[in-house]
Amino acid sequence: MSHRTVSWTRIDRAGRDARAKIPAGLLGARALVQLGARTRPLVVAGQYDRAAIMAAACKAATGIQERCGVSRAEAMSSALKATWQVAKVSRRQFAS
Repeated sequence: MSHRTVSWTRIDRAGRDARAKIPAGLLGARALVQLGARTRPLVVAGQYDRAAIMAAACKAATGIQERCGVSRAEAMSSALKATWQVAKVSRRQFAS
């Protein structure tokens, strides 16, 4: 009869690795974008204003780079995700 040993450390680490990771600076970027969206709306007449979205993402990416010390590409990725999240919420509110 063979015995199998269980490594609880390995099981715990596998569970932790399987969780979705929040990209660096995403939550802070979302707050920055929401603040900036008050002055330049991301949705105009029910349509996305892509120039405003890109401008907001570029501005947020600079802040992410300064705070988190990540590469420009990683900062832009987080900033664009956050900006599109804010824009989609704005569009849903516009439609209601």
